[in-house]
Amino acid sequence: MSTEREWIQLWTENAPGAQGGGDEDIPALQAYPVQEKGRGAVIVVPGGGYGMRADHEGKPIALWLNDVGIPAFVLRYRVAPYRHPSPLTDVQRAIRYVRHHAGQWGINPARIAVLGFSAGGHLTASAGTLYDSGNPDATDPIDRESCRPDAFIPCYPVITMKLPHVHEGSRLNLLGDNPDEALVESLSCETQVTPDTPPAFIWHTADDEVVPVENALLLAGALSRNKVPYELHVYESGRHGLGLSEGDPHVATWTELCGTWLTKRGW
Repeated sequence: MSTEREWIQLWTENAPGAQGGGDEDIPALQAYPVQEKGRGAVIVVPGGGYGMRADHEGKPIALWLNDVGIPAFVLRYRVAPYRHPSPLTDVQRAIRYVRHHAGQWGINPARIAVLGFSAGGHLTASAGTLYDSGNPDATDPIDRESCRPDAFIPCYPVITMKLPHVHEGSRLNLLGDNPDEALVESLSCETQVTPDTPPAFIWHTADDEVVPVENALLLAGALSRNKVPYELHVYESGRHGLGLSEGDPHVATWTELCGTWLTKRGW
């Protein structure tokens, strides 16, 4: 398995529902391995309102994870004009792919986490609440793998698709105009938490003017009711889209807290 920074296609043929053959039609991973073997890995999911992917929430996050000894992968998932279920299909495939090839990267297949920002946080939380154990009869051996992450890390995340706290741009790009109420319910991650949901690390800022902090609180409340282990950090202030938050020393502590949490959980 190559350790270069080229994009690794998640499907050898066209992805399900592909509308073309350009980069934006081809879900892929960029690998950031480490020398130490047996560590858990983190798949990084940049935000962008399901309309684009923010560069500062991709490679810099992977390099930070490498700095603390954790292998990372940046996910290029499909965004508008693609709608649900394409992004979810892509992140599920990414989890299966990393788990299937874990031995080639020296990764612990029982420690695969997803970490995402904003709308990427919604996709991360969707992966943490909407998953399956794989299809044992699948021709493709990757599809036989579970797509349940072993932990998920939503950062200033979009969580709900419901009013009044929904980020309307993300919902429009993901679900279109006037989506069916059942679809809205199923993609509101706070309604999909069960006792089997994996542990979560969540952070947000209290005065986020783009994605209300209530999104993080809704998820934390659902995890608490289902007795799922979680850690929640709400910072007093900070604009949306901070990423590593290198310009805000207070909020920047999230990386140390998250790294410690991952290490505690076996990464």
